[in-house]
Amino acid sequence: MEVVLRAGEKKLPPTPWGHLPPQMRVLLIAGPLRHGGWLADALAADSATDVQLEEAAGIAAGLMRLRDALFDAVLVSHEPGQLDAWAALDAIRAGVGEDQALVVLGDRDDAELTVYCFESGGDAYLCTRTATTRSLLWVVARAIERHALISEHRKLRQAQQLRLQREQTEARQQLDQQWAMIAARRAALAADASCTSWDPVAADAPTGLPSPLVQHYRELLRAYVIMGSGHLADEMDGLAALLAGAHVSPRDVMRVHLHVLQQMIADLGSRSARHVMNRADMLSLDVMLSLAEQYRAQSRQQVGTPRLLPRTGCGA
Repeated sequence: MEVVLRAGEKKLPPTPWGHLPPQMRVLLIAGPLRHGGWLADALAADSATDVQLEEAAGIAAGLMRLRDALFDAVLVSHEPGQLDAWAALDAIRAGVGEDQALVVLGDRDDAELTVYCFESGGDAYLCTRTATTRSLLWVVARAIERHALISEHRKLRQAQQLRLQREQTEARQQLDQQWAMIAARRAALAADASCTSWDPVAADAPTGLPSPLVQHYRELLRAYVIMGSGHLADEMDGLAALLAGAHVSPRDVMRVHLHVLQQMIADLGSRSARHVMNRADMLSLDVMLSLAEQYRAQSRQQVGTPRLLPRTGCGA
């Protein structure tokens, strides 16, 4: 819980959650029927917390005081016909914001006005005829703690959103760089007149491979992101065998990989992209290694086992 200090005061250690703070700065907004003297005397009699109480007469004076200084909590006196606490709550929320702790004090029972207090944006309602000084301290402290938690939660959500946005940006930049590498390789192949494997029609296609094979790779990538490589070794070997059997080049495999990964990143929305990118990089490396082994095995089968030449010598 954060304690607001005035000039010249020493900074107190942070209060653990669920405890009374050693110090609170409180503003009382009251009407002509209730002044703060009685409350100041009651708070001074309880040494559990050092309460620095200030008083403002009326809503206008209270709003002006809130614009000039910071308070841990605001107490609003509900005096029908003189000061409408519900109107005061609306004005404070509109002028100060949602992070201000607000407690309403009145003469009527809690059961009658607590609901109206909540609906008007207050944190609690206390009947001054039945409430004790210690209960007032705890109610105010819990209201301050509640808004501190709300503020901290809001900051954490904002930080998380910024982190996810950065991850999305980094993922898109990494995909653009990988696409640029493939485009540069494709341009080099196109410039090589002796290259017979260059196919401009397939190069302009989204992936250049049949849809079932692309869908198979998409499902494998999704499973890889969730489970990792430990349970998918057979599936990756089978995919590498299919790719090698179709004589798919590593460049085309990377095009499929980037095409599927780009769609998956776009579908993530507000979820983290870093885990997906890391697992996708591992999958592409794993598939490339398996594909290289498949082509190596095919090359050995085509060449066959070398035969030894018959020995010939002088005088044979």
